[in-house]
Amino acid sequence: MYQAHKIILTILILSSMAFSQNLQLHYEASGDREYLVSTLEMFKPDQYGSTFWFVDMEYDAPGVKGASLAYWEIARAFTLPINSLSVTIQYNAGVATFGSFGQAWMVGVNYYLDLGFVALPIDVLYRATEGTHSPDFQLTTTWFVPLLDENVEFSGFIDIWSEDDCNVDKKKLIYQAEPQLWYNANEHLSIGSEVEISKNFVFGKTGIQALPTIGLRWTF
Repeated sequence: MYQAHKIILTILILSSMAFSQNLQLHYEASGDREYLVSTLEMFKPDQYGSTFWFVDMEYDAPGVKGASLAYWEIARAFTLPINSLSVTIQYNAGVATFGSFGQAWMVGVNYYLDLGFVALPIDVLYRATEGTHSPDFQLTTTWFVPLLDENVEFSGFIDIWSEDDCNVDKKKLIYQAEPQLWYNANEHLSIGSEVEISKNFVFGKTGIQALPTIGLRWTF
């Protein structure tokens, strides 16, 4: 459930712009991916911009179903004296039972596009990934739509980035999206689901993958 973190960034920009954390627990409910995934997120704005980080952990170790994967990202944004524009630097890395994911650095700009019915923060990023032969790019956008007097949230993100193709001497595009639907039982507890939609992201898989989850979210 990588990069599901971007959802909280949009939610907080559109609401109180206050310090917030949340813990999500998802059950992967698709075929051979029947295990739990936890996500801990933090977002904190300040007078210069904002800091955001998250940690994902998968629990699919043989036998006891202990932690089998850990992945984290951190992003720092600096507000520019230009309306709706900021610069951002980001870092991510991870490790699993099969080895390291390799670290990636990203730097670029964020533009806040307000369409009236929905606001879309858009990242345009230069991406440098460990082990690749040349730099890459990444485009990211998120959305947040409150429904039914804010008792229900429809949110999510879309990532598109380039990466070395292992089989040929060229680049490939990776697509990943995670639409989420949450029902807010109270100010802290939410119940919902997401669908992890991707292409060229799941190792060894071809075509479009759609992996549903069932989740709980606790906002601190």
